[in-house]
Amino acid sequence: MSLKSSNKVATNRYQLEVGVDATIFEKALEQAYRRENKKISIPGFRKGKAPRAFVEKYYGEQVFYEDAINAVYPDALEQAIKEAQLEMVEDKIDFDLVSAGKDGVVFKATITTKPEVEIDNYKGIAVTKKPVVVTDEDIDAEIKKVQERNSRMITVEDREAQNGDIVVIDFDGYVDGVAFDGGKADNYSLTLGSGQFIPGFEEQVVGHKTGDEFDVNVKFPEDYHAENLAGKDAVFKIKLHEIKMKELPEVDDDFVKDVSDFDTLDKYKEDIRKRLTDAKERSAKDDVENQLIDKLVENVKAEIPQAMYENRINEDIREFSYRLQSQGLNLETYLKYTGMDKDAFRKQFLPQAERQVKVRLALEQIAKLENIHPTDEEIEEEFAKLAKSYDIDAEKVKAFIPKEELVKDIAVQKAIDLVRDSAIISEGTEKAE
Repeated sequence: MSLKSSNKVATNRYQLEVGVDATIFEKALEQAYRRENKKISIPGFRKGKAPRAFVEKYYGEQVFYEDAINAVYPDALEQAIKEAQLEMVEDKIDFDLVSAGKDGVVFKATITTKPEVEIDNYKGIAVTKKPVVVTDEDIDAEIKKVQERNSRMITVEDREAQNGDIVVIDFDGYVDGVAFDGGKADNYSLTLGSGQFIPGFEEQVVGHKTGDEFDVNVKFPEDYHAENLAGKDAVFKIKLHEIKMKELPEVDDDFVKDVSDFDTLDKYKEDIRKRLTDAKERSAKDDVENQLIDKLVENVKAEIPQAMYENRINEDIREFSYRLQSQGLNLETYLKYTGMDKDAFRKQFLPQAERQVKVRLALEQIAKLENIHPTDEEIEEEFAKLAKSYDIDAEKVKAFIPKEELVKDIAVQKAIDLVRDSAIISEGTEKAE
């Protein structure tokens, strides 16, 4: 293979003229003949037994050219791109065959490349770190969650229903005196104050006792999903069968022993404070990194090919599909349930894709400007980490993850480390949420 020329023909588009020598092309022709000959019948020969020279004479010298060109083209183009020191973006390739014959093959391929990138002011970025504050109220809120998980439902008989209660009701709905579809249920459990029903419904159940029969008068919202009910006045006939409430366990040392490995409430609270502090510290660090990335995205200058965004969207959708599959769903079913078409679904990934592409380009350029190159030891360590996470041998990881890609990933991570280490981080003064 030889790169004959490399010319920029448009923004992020290069035309490469590539030659494949006669030896390589002849080998590809012979392989094409061996693959196809079994299907070929020529008078005087059993099917699949005709020598190549006879086949070429019978069908024409170029009978195997297309298959042979298709065979040599991918490697030849890949080598030419490397020789031209270009980084190709997966996109439409314009192919033009210049010549093919005993002297080999010459073709032209026009490809899309990564853009030229400028990134300034990536050192000394000023950001604010959220204060890491854990209050007694935060600790009490965590304990309340544990109380809720360990609560039990008890039946209430000596008072009216109130917000937070679960009521068991029959309801039967009417519009203009006529029952409507979906407006009737028996022994339905409804948490009052949850907003599960249309506005005004739950509020009118509050204050009633077990055994009460009463009407609830409501108006369906103008944007209600059932058009025949939107904006209509409705009457629901209600019978209240039961009122239930959560009984929370008392928070004391016995409670702590039941829900944790600690013996005293003080020790339990101390552990909660530590866990909340660690979590808020991680959140604060993540927020700092997001601020830094936002600044990099603002500062990056490049004419980015649309194909890069589309490719990133494709990757994000594949990841989304894998998550759906782990839940027993597929993308087609998900789109049907949500009522989205494919174009609308793709469109919602665009802002995220644009950010991902821009920050990756910015970090790759920073790595280039700073001459960041991972050491062999760092590369091996990363392969070992991946092997551990996949629970397979490191050599198998190397077989399906190209070293060149891993080197880029490590360089990008070292670039974000450089940006973070050089940042001017001030501590926030307001209480963190």
